Amino acid sequence: MVPRRRRRRPWYRTRAYRLARTALLTAVLVAVVVRCDGHGAPTVAEAATGRDTVTAAGRDTEADARPSRAAPSARATHPPRPLPRSRPMSLRIRYLGINAPITALGLTKERELETPPIDKPKLVGWYEGGATPGESGTAIAVGHRDTKTGRAVFAGLASVKPGKPIEARRADGRTAVYTVDRVKVFDKAGFPDKEVYGPTRRPELRVITCGGLFSRRTGYTSNVVVFAHLTATK
Repeated sequence: MVPRRRRRRPWYRTRAYRLARTALLTAVLVAVVVRCDGHGAPTVAEAATGRDTVTAAGRDTEADARPSRAAPSARATHPPRPLPRSRPMSLRIRYLGINAPITALGLTKERELETPPIDKPKLVGWYEGGATPGESGTAIAVGHRDTKTGRAVFAGLASVKPGKPIEARRADGRTAVYTVDRVKVFDKAGFPDKEVYGPTRRPELRVITCGGLFSRRTGYTSNVVVFAHLTATK
């Protein structure tokens, strides 16, 4: 039986041709990269050694090679304009299920802030000597944590989280929307009046209730204070 004659591979399928083609493509790609990156950016070796390369103009080209920061979003929000003075009507913290009416509060003879009537535990007090909702300055809202009859309006205030909204409706029909910045607990013995009640340039809100340990003789040892700032009006 005559053995079959082995067919010879076409030249374009030989190993030598594939190697030559790969070498040619590599050379072309390197040339393109050098052309595109030939404006002073550091090479891979320079970046690896951490050295700075400087152009003739004196710029640090390593900084030029870093990814540029994205342009600010067109939807970036700007602080809302403060509202004119208008009496507060109600306070809503949806996160805590609070939607309470507001009563005006003043100062006692001892120059201390009054509290809402003890027989109205679901009522929020608003210091009438401070800013009204959305107005420039520091607005103060206070309420009971509990009373003899049970939980009061701000029973869960200490659990509010930063970023949550607080809405204050005004007599003129508008609503000031504040966003919580932080929540802090201060001992009453060393309460930081300036930090809590001090004046501010932008519209801010402080929501205050009792906290800490409770004693039948002296009451609660601390105050819970929510710090928030105006982020919207509607």
